[in-house]
Amino acid sequence: MTQVFWQELQQELKKSLTAKGHPFRYATLGTVGLDQMARLRTIVLRDVGTPPDFTFTIYTDQRSKKVTHIKENPKVSLLFYHPGKLLQLKIEGRAHLVKDEEKLNTQWQQINPNSRKDYLTSIAPGSSLQNPDQVAYLDNGHHFCMIEITPFKIEYLKLKRPHHLRVRFSKEEKDWYGEFLVP
Repeated sequence: MTQVFWQELQQELKKSLTAKGHPFRYATLGTVGLDQMARLRTIVLRDVGTPPDFTFTIYTDQRSKKVTHIKENPKVSLLFYHPGKLLQLKIEGRAHLVKDEEKLNTQWQQINPNSRKDYLTSIAPGSSLQNPDQVAYLDNGHHFCMIEITPFKIEYLKLKRPHHLRVRFSKEEKDWYGEFLVP
């Protein structure tokens, strides 16, 4: 019976990649580094693989704090919320930095030239600036990085009346198994 909800979450995640304004296009990524402080930030979902691996792909600057955290502790969480459907997806997984130069170059070439500046700043994201209008950019090279997140647990929560509906999907070996939970 959980299969219906499994199909819905897959469809919504896939739709987010092509449907303009889909709320799952943006998610909250949570990391925890050696300082043991949870850090949250909004990310843009770039790709979603198909089960059983179901890998989520995001882009970032390789000098960002999230990259440092992933190197220190690859366990991460993603949180998606669809206000129109009152649907929340909480995903737990392991992140890794893509090292394949060919794959990185292929993705870099597909990024809109206007958006590439996000990976071309001469100093790292989060660094202090005297004037926000005077960000310096590289003439050559870039700091583009891809992160792939392979989930091992996904919680589906549908807020509805008279009862909310919550399902946990867990990956065991190569298959996903669902079970209903008390909301």
